[in-house]
Amino acid sequence: MRILSGIQPSGAFHIGNYFGMMEPSIRLQDEGEAYYFIADYHALTTIQNGETLRNNCFEAALDFLACGLDPEKAVFFRHSQVQEVTELSWLLSTVTPMGLLERCHSYKDKTARGLSATHGLFAYPVLMAADILIFDSDLVPVGRDQKQHVEVTRDIAQKMNDLYGADLLRIPEPRIREAAAKVPGLDGEKMSKSYGNTLEIFGAEKAQRKKVMRIVTDSAGVEDAKDPDSSLIYQLYSVFANDTQSEAMAASFRSGGVGYGDFKKQLWEAYWEYFAPMRQRREELQANPDYIHQVLKEGADKAREVASVVVGRVRQAMGL
Repeated sequence: MRILSGIQPSGAFHIGNYFGMMEPSIRLQDEGEAYYFIADYHALTTIQNGETLRNNCFEAALDFLACGLDPEKAVFFRHSQVQEVTELSWLLSTVTPMGLLERCHSYKDKTARGLSATHGLFAYPVLMAADILIFDSDLVPVGRDQKQHVEVTRDIAQKMNDLYGADLLRIPEPRIREAAAKVPGLDGEKMSKSYGNTLEIFGAEKAQRKKVMRIVTDSAGVEDAKDPDSSLIYQLYSVFANDTQSEAMAASFRSGGVGYGDFKKQLWEAYWEYFAPMRQRREELQANPDYIHQVLKEGADKAREVASVVVGRVRQAMGL
């Protein structure tokens, strides 16, 4: 089973990135043949500074490796180092119906948030389809909000197969990450860099602690009973804590006698302790940048071996 997933290098990774994509992907390393990439081609729709993009890609690789990605188990590479994906994207675009792209909610959502209405943003699902299909991927783990991208990929692949041969492209299956922790932002909305409501995986201690201690709460006093289910502090704490710890905090909320300041301290300690081993690993990796570059190069070489076969197959079928 071949597994495919990618993440955009749009800035410092936060705990929503970790529990939503990174941690599940790291666990999947042991379930099949994993291909994981840093989606710098996709990032071009939002980052128009070359130095920023290069730095973000390096930091993304550093973070992923520090969090447990094993290059002996997974093929890990920068998107742009596998140039075949852009050729396949064009080949796929020649059969992709406009109506299919016009129905994609991602373009509408992003332009509504102020992003420029570029061709790259509109054609984003075709490039994503190429990402998946170029590696003959069997499984694509995604959150529920990204399921449509895999459905579009399946539609495009089926269109190609109908036109050029039933076995030309492998039809991938999505795996919805139902069990992945749902991580709210520090304002209660979805955690996102674009909303400025994140808690970073490897942020500076003082800055991250200040963010936690500034979480807005209601006016309940120390002695008052409080509702854990409506508390952002409890929701975030439950992401890091085990069931026993979560139940203990919930009981403290309901019984009263503990103030929000103390609960915030518990949240801070759980968060900081959770990522402590990864911070140590990151410091070790950061001291050897050549290793990071070598991992990405070797991953790209392995990825291109597969990608070139798939693109060659498609070129032959289409008469090129």
